Amino acid sequence: MTPKEFSTILRFNVFTLCLLTSNVVQAQSSDIHVNKVFDLNHLITYLIAGLFITVLVMLFYNRLYAFREQDVRKLLKNRNSRLGLVMQAGRLRLWVYYPETRHYRFISETGEYSKEYNPIDLAHFYDRDDFELLRSAIFDICENKRLTSTVKLRNAFTSSEDLRFYELHLSIASRDEKGQITQLLGIEHDVTTEYAKSNNAKALFMRYQTVFNSSLIDMLYYNKDGILAEINDKACQTFNIPNRNTILAEKFLFQDNPLFNSIDLKNADHVNTTTIIDFPKHQNDRFYSKTWGKDGKLYYEASINVIHNSDGEYEGVYVAGRNVTEMVESFHQQRAGAIALQKATQHIKEYIDNINYALRVSNVRLVNYYPQNYTLDISSIIGESQIRLSQLRCIRLALPHYRRTVSSVLNRMDHLTRYSINQTIETEIHDAKKRQIALMFNLIPILNADGNTERYFGMCRNMTDILETERKLTTETQKAQEAELLKESFLTNMSYEIRTPLTTVLGYADLFETEHDEADEPLFVEEIKKNTNILLRLINDILFISKLDADMVEFKHEDFDFAEYFDAYCQMGWSTTNPEVKTIIENPYEHLVINGDPEYIGKIIQMLCQIASTFTQKGHIRAKYEYHRGELVISVEDSGGGIDAEGVKNAFVRFARDGQHRICGSGLDLPIIQELAKKMGGTVELQSEIGKGTTVWVFFPCEAKEQEKKHDMIV
Repeated sequence: MTPKEFSTILRFNVFTLCLLTSNVVQAQSSDIHVNKVFDLNHLITYLIAGLFITVLVMLFYNRLYAFREQDVRKLLKNRNSRLGLVMQAGRLRLWVYYPETRHYRFISETGEYSKEYNPIDLAHFYDRDDFELLRSAIFDICENKRLTSTVKLRNAFTSSEDLRFYELHLSIASRDEKGQITQLLGIEHDVTTEYAKSNNAKALFMRYQTVFNSSLIDMLYYNKDGILAEINDKACQTFNIPNRNTILAEKFLFQDNPLFNSIDLKNADHVNTTTIIDFPKHQNDRFYSKTWGKDGKLYYEASINVIHNSDGEYEGVYVAGRNVTEMVESFHQQRAGAIALQKATQHIKEYIDNINYALRVSNVRLVNYYPQNYTLDISSIIGESQIRLSQLRCIRLALPHYRRTVSSVLNRMDHLTRYSINQTIETEIHDAKKRQIALMFNLIPILNADGNTERYFGMCRNMTDILETERKLTTETQKAQEAELLKESFLTNMSYEIRTPLTTVLGYADLFETEHDEADEPLFVEEIKKNTNILLRLINDILFISKLDADMVEFKHEDFDFAEYFDAYCQMGWSTTNPEVKTIIENPYEHLVINGDPEYIGKIIQMLCQIASTFTQKGHIRAKYEYHRGELVISVEDSGGGIDAEGVKNAFVRFARDGQHRICGSGLDLPIIQELAKKMGGTVELQSEIGKGTTVWVFFPCEAKEQEKKHDMIV
């Protein structure tokens, strides 16, 4: 009785018991007195007791059945678990085939049936051809043609990595009363790993077989008696054997071969040998006479391995070797060639290093121009491209007045001219001295095997120093020529200027020796003294300007109060001024301390005042100065006759004369002032006009250490 049936019966009995109890209650409450043969109350009590006992008995058997069923389920679960472990360990899968419906049902690892598949659905899991073989085997068993069958299957794979192999064993699971098959059991085993091992074993065997029969390596097999039992074609070729069967019939022993006769046959497992045989020394050897048969050395290397059967018994040796004579001789030749090549390479390397050193020391660069891609490569090392320039870049790097030249040179090379290229170009690139670099290019065409121009190769040299030296030489030459002309002019003028007062002195001196009026003697003496002073001043100026030209004048830099010295400088220059000329000094500072040379600054002021007094016979002379923003400006203005435009233009030329052939002072005054100002970093400017006088300005750069202006300037 199942728990479900027991529950139904139990509910029915309880309902009956309740119904009887209700009837008893109704009977007891009735007022009718019934006299019957038997006692109704006792009967009902017996029935209720019987029913109650029946319920208890049924409840006991129900619990007993439930406990048994629980034990059976636990046992079944354990068996299913063991079955699942067996299936997992053995990579097994079980399924049942029902011939009546032709459906398949897989059994899960827990022992339960899974989804049911029809033949079309199941066919998607296997290769189409293999599934047809499976169906044929199933039909054969169902038709009692065989009792069991084994089929090999492949899965329906999309790539070689997904390919799986199965071995399926079919057997009869159950029959009906008529002996008809109702179920077939299929045990599917995943043999992918075994199949792979089998294929690897087959492939390995095939490889060994192929290697043995291959022409790439010698193969020899000696049996357990040490007799040559097998040899491949490559070994026959190596040992000059015309017929393999003939040499095998000779039954050569392992020790007959001079290559191996020094090796213990049974202890030769994993032995690698390299042997050199000089066959003329083995002419009496049996193996030599039957095989090699020619003179010469044989370099042979071999690997010897002992073969044992599955029981560990010795079966023979397997020899794999090769003739390395050609390899050794080639190696010797290559080694000799490598040594020669190494020496040649070393010589070339030394040669290249010397060239690179010469390029580096001489500041020369290698240049390659490729017309095919219009690029220019510049390098200081052979074989390396350090700078690569396009045509446009080459043109832009040149100075503007050289760009047309660069374009013309590039155009000639693009048209594959056969003439060499020699051109010096000044570029916009500056060196460490901030000079524009000049490059000289010397290129020659390089021809290919067909005689066509492939590229242009040459050198590029930095010509900046040379061009600068040439320019300096040109400038110095011009200066020397100008100095020579100036010297000649100076000497000519100096000779003339010295000769004039000297002639006057000599003339008046001669008058003393001739007849003359004694009243004229004071005049003679005055003229002699006057011209002597002119001559002395001229000589002093010549000596001083010569010292300036030779940079023999030393300038001092000291702090002094310019305001205190200015008046004295002016008064010294005006010592010979005409009394009718009014002299004016404008000194706006109480104190003005500057750094400079007081001697030569005073000399400039004195000479300016002296020149002004020489050319001014009436009117005024004004001397003044002003300090403004690091610059001292001194000016001397006079109201003399002035200088014409030609005189202003040549005022600072030595011994220059104006349009009236007048000379300014000694002819060296203004040039000396200009040279002194220039040596001290200053400049001189002059402005003059006929009839309106002359003004001279001198500008000195200096820094005022102390300055104090006067409150009321006195004129």
